[in-house]
Amino acid sequence: MLLATRSAGKIRELRPLLLERGIGVISLDDAGIPESDAEDALEVYATFEENALAKARYFARVSGRPTLADDSGLAVDALGGRPGVLSKRWSGRVDLSGQALDDENNRLLLEALRDKTDRRAHYVCAAAYADASRELVCLGEVHGRILEDASGSGGFGYDPFFFADELGKSFGEASREEKATVSHRARAFAALLDQLRGVASR
Repeated sequence: MLLATRSAGKIRELRPLLLERGIGVISLDDAGIPESDAEDALEVYATFEENALAKARYFARVSGRPTLADDSGLAVDALGGRPGVLSKRWSGRVDLSGQALDDENNRLLLEALRDKTDRRAHYVCAAAYADASRELVCLGEVHGRILEDASGSGGFGYDPFFFADELGKSFGEASREEKATVSHRARAFAALLDQLRGVASR
């Protein structure tokens, strides 16, 4: 299957997770699909589910392959669920990418929470599948809180500041294997693959 993401962090997480469930994937680069301006118009919806399906549909059409995609983000209780679907683009810094963009988003997050005592938050992921005849989407979540200081250097995005209740540590401190036991993305894709297998067996 095609794994439709430009995020190196997501590819590092998802490729081994999917392989453990017997699903081999190729990236957009592996498939020779160059980045285009049309991709910027895919994540314009108000929900993770709609954004994930938009990406899966688009790349399934472009590639002609069964396609997996996701949309994920951080929802902070004291901020009314923000940054939510805007998690990656929260800072509005279109001039930044990679770690520099992560750093700016995290700076903005800490600034927004500076006077807040409630630091509860949860990660959300919508995992989507599309091919020529069917579409599926599943949600996954993991709950925790936002730390005042970064802890660990693993993961990506907001991970060093997200303390996962079930792990008792931040996603920045967790190994890939530890994170995969509870993460929003692992849960969403596990549910999606279970649904796909259920559809295929009927």
